[in-house]
Amino acid sequence: MASRTSILKFFSLLICSIAIVQMATAGDPDIITDFIAPPNGTVDGNFFTYTGFRVLVGGGPPPTAFKVLKATLAEFPSLNGQSVSYAVLQFPSGTTNPPHTHPRSAELLFLVGGTLEVGFVDTKNNLFTQTLQAGDLFVFPKGLAHFQYNADSQNPALAISAFGSANAGTVSIPSTLFATGIDDNVLAISFKTDVATIQKLKAGLAAKP
Repeated sequence: MASRTSILKFFSLLICSIAIVQMATAGDPDIITDFIAPPNGTVDGNFFTYTGFRVLVGGGPPPTAFKVLKATLAEFPSLNGQSVSYAVLQFPSGTTNPPHTHPRSAELLFLVGGTLEVGFVDTKNNLFTQTLQAGDLFVFPKGLAHFQYNADSQNPALAISAFGSANAGTVSIPSTLFATGIDDNVLAISFKTDVATIQKLKAGLAAKP
C-alpha cells in the first residue's frame, strides 16, 4: 500500500498541474454563464466533484498493461464549458501509449514517477523526441501524432496529462488504419506492401485485449 508521504506527494503534484492547465489556451467555445447546469437543474458540491481517481491512492494492485484513467466531459459532466480535462496514464514496464492524436487540444504531460520516451511528428514530418525524468513536463501540440513509451524493463511510470478542452478527443492511429474497415488494397498500396501483410496487422490488432 502506498505510504502517506507518497499519497501526499501525489496530491501535491496534482495540485501543481491544475495550476498549469489553467494557463493553457482553451479550445472550447466560451460560455456566458458561470457553469452549465445538468438538465434536471440540481447543482450542489457533488456536481463539481469527481471521485474516479481515488483508485490511484487506494493501494490496489498496479495494472499489468498500459491504462488510462480519464476525467473528461464524458466522465465528469461539470467540465462542460470549462475547457479543461485530465488523464492519468499508468505505464507498466515495457508498455506504450501507441501513436495517436488529440484533434481538439494540445496535451501537457507531467511525469510523476519513472521515465518515459516521448515524441511527436509535426506537419513537415519532423520527429521530436525526449527522455523524460520524474518531474519533467512535455507538451504535445494540438492535433499532431505523438506517443509515450516506458522503456524501463523493471520500473513502472506514472504521468498526468492536462488538456485545454473538456473533450480533447483521441484518434488512435493503429486502430484508425487497421480496425475501421479500410480496404486492404488501399492500405497495401499506401504502405507499399502486400495484402497478406495488411491482414496480419489487422489480425494482430484484433487479437489484443
